[in-house]
Amino acid sequence: MSLSVGDRAPEFSLPDQDKQVVSLAELRGKPVLVVFYPFAFSGICTGELCQLRDELATYTDAGVQVVAISTDPVFSLKAFKAQEGLPFPLLSDFWPHGATAQAYGVFNDKAGMAVRGTFLVDAEGVVRFAEVNQPGDARAQTGWKDAVAQLAA
Repeated sequence: MSLSVGDRAPEFSLPDQDKQVVSLAELRGKPVLVVFYPFAFSGICTGELCQLRDELATYTDAGVQVVAISTDPVFSLKAFKAQEGLPFPLLSDFWPHGATAQAYGVFNDKAGMAVRGTFLVDAEGVVRFAEVNQPGDARAQTGWKDAVAQLAA
């Protein structure tokens, strides 16, 4: 079962594409958009993250830090980030495999991957927006933007 608005966001400490550990606790004090996606280099995921890249100012102008999480190893994430010019951290939930996705309720056990979960966590660590889409179902990012606007208001 995935998280709901009002839940406390589970803590995580995951390596980014450069093997630098990023933790939710270290980001506390400002809102964080946590975007889970199935796989680097896959069609829908690439489209979603490139749209996020292209519209990043919507989030950063509101003081929101964006992080994207998949179960890919750091080496794949490094190549993906470089190829697509993604300016936000790509975090690896590779090992223990999918533990963070499981904590957020967005891990597909049979496929061994995260599904498309999006969570806006406020500066105190409370979920203010939650959306879960299954693999193959691209997300409409308007909901994320509306949630950021409401948080900033």
